[in-house]
Amino acid sequence: MEIRITTLIGMIAFAAMTRLLPHPPNFTAVTAMALFAGAQFADRRLAMLVPLVALFLTDLVLGLHAGMLLVYISVAAVVWMGALTGSRHPTKIAGASVAGSTLFFSVTNFGVWLQDGLYPRTLSGLADCYVAAIPFFQSTLLGDLFYTAALFGCYEVLRRAVPSLGSVR
Repeated sequence: MEIRITTLIGMIAFAAMTRLLPHPPNFTAVTAMALFAGAQFADRRLAMLVPLVALFLTDLVLGLHAGMLLVYISVAAVVWMGALTGSRHPTKIAGASVAGSTLFFSVTNFGVWLQDGLYPRTLSGLADCYVAAIPFFQSTLLGDLFYTAALFGCYEVLRRAVPSLGSVR
């Protein structure tokens, strides 16, 4: 396997394993690793497969749950966003990170409203579900921005230091 692909897989695996460390609620690298994979892998199948497998392996440790399908759909959508965004413009990357956070929040909390029975299945219940989740969104947003900057920044430093990593796609 070429060094670029091995490096990208290693970075995404490391990012996924941060889910296993103590952290504030929702301050994780999930969206960041999806965005990074989409932006960095030229092979779209690897871009989709690597973060989803990494997420699944950490879910096996953390525990499987009813909302996993919507989490995985959200992650796949963020991979796609990363592919559209590319990896060169920090402003675009930051914007995609915020958009990914918002998408993940919207989709997964819709799933909570739909599946958990904690809220009535009315527009008011849906609004209550989203309002109750706002404190978690702050951590999600901060975690996504932090890990996005870390992944893209570290890779850029590595890419400049190790010419065999090649140029950005």
